[in-house]
Amino acid sequence: MSRLNGNLLRNFMRRRSFCTAENVDGDLQSSKVQIFDRHLKRKQRDRAAWLINRKDSLVNTVADNLLDRLEDVKKTFPTTLCLGGSMEAIRRSVRGRGGIEKLIMMDSSHDMVKLCKDAEKDLSSDNIETSFLVGDEEFLPIKPSSVDLVISCLGLHWTNDLPGAMIQSRLALKPDGLFLAAIFGGETLKELRIACTIAHMEREGGVSPRISPLAQVRDAGNLLTRAGFTLPGVDVDEYQVRYNSALELIEHLRAMGETNALVNRVKFLKRDTALATAAVYESMFAAEDGTIPATFQVIYMTGWREHESQQRAKRRGSATVSFKDIQKEFGG
Repeated sequence: MSRLNGNLLRNFMRRRSFCTAENVDGDLQSSKVQIFDRHLKRKQRDRAAWLINRKDSLVNTVADNLLDRLEDVKKTFPTTLCLGGSMEAIRRSVRGRGGIEKLIMMDSSHDMVKLCKDAEKDLSSDNIETSFLVGDEEFLPIKPSSVDLVISCLGLHWTNDLPGAMIQSRLALKPDGLFLAAIFGGETLKELRIACTIAHMEREGGVSPRISPLAQVRDAGNLLTRAGFTLPGVDVDEYQVRYNSALELIEHLRAMGETNALVNRVKFLKRDTALATAAVYESMFAAEDGTIPATFQVIYMTGWREHESQQRAKRRGSATVSFKDIQKEFGG
């Protein structure tokens, strides 16, 4: 049966956490570059814990697709760290995949951690020793080389220092440990971006940031390499969700904890600008049945911590057969 174990955390937690920028003890605002307000994002996730829909098809599909990658690997991952984002969906979807025996679930939101802890009683059929931790991805409180697998589902795109957060994840992994992550890509909510831009231009004579910047697909491989992962892999899926109105889309984003958390955001949205945004959205993108689409681009990333057993590219110039010889032999 599923077990809660507080002693498990003491084996994996660092006495003093670190980040890749200057350390600010006890402060979630740990990165030098401040794009997102991490305190606000924590509050948004606290709210999302009360609004969460366990039958959210988008979140559940992304979690399932991310964990499906474990079925392509023969290796098992006894000790696993799950970081923020849709960790509640990940916990429900594990179902024995990856040979996970010990699972540490971490989120910056106290309420989200409590939600997952309370839901643990419904997962009594599996045999995973589960512990819970309030912590920040930018300030990872995990000992180096202590876990076999790090999973992050729809959470890392809100970090101010994404490469730094990925580096810390790599350092937390044991040699030959696996990093699995899913983040929203740059094409996410493209319809809403267009509608917001047009409405702001018409009503306010300029554009203010309403939707956060997101990583592009071409950047994902570079992020993995920069973070020091070996055998990097990146693939992309696009999901289109239909809503009855723009208001329903916003409510879904709130329930996911995905609303605006930019530091330089305009804190108040004028009523006429909001109504204009909804009107533009419907006039440009509404289907014949009256529903409106929203695109969610998800970038899946996999990377390994270096180990001597892994395949390596040969040194440049070490080839013993030329392509010309191969072409002659096979008559190409």
